[in-house]
Amino acid sequence: MKNAVKISVQQHDFCLADEVSLLEQDNDSDGAVVTFCGRVRNKNLGENIHGLFLEHYPGMTEKSLADIIEQAKQQWAINRVTVIHRIGELKVGEQIVFVGVTSQHRHDAFAANEFIMDFLKIKAPFWKKELTDKGAYWLDARASDQDKAKQWEQ
Repeated sequence: MKNAVKISVQQHDFCLADEVSLLEQDNDSDGAVVTFCGRVRNKNLGENIHGLFLEHYPGMTEKSLADIIEQAKQQWAINRVTVIHRIGELKVGEQIVFVGVTSQHRHDAFAANEFIMDFLKIKAPFWKKELTDKGAYWLDARASDQDKAKQWEQ
């Protein structure tokens, strides 16, 4: 199972402990397991948020995520990678995304995990609608996310 990649775009929730266990299972060579879990927060830009609604383009989204992971594998010595992104309606506090990366050493695992998250935010075709006190709004891409991803190009 060395160098395994798992990509899932799904409506149902995931179990953090199960995902970490899968990254660690039969994996005695990697000393680093770095994970990130994103959750729906209750405020954004001063607005009270009740939840999010996410759509994606099936097939294109998974290909985009695979391309991002491949770019990470070309830059860092990483082995196992898991990316899970939820779609549909999510309430405040629910898990929305998981990125897990294993490597022999922590530097590669940390850097690859952050790279994958940064590029997922700007390259993966997800559309997010915020559900607020004032109604529902589609979110535009943020300049700060673009700027964050540009740091990897230097």
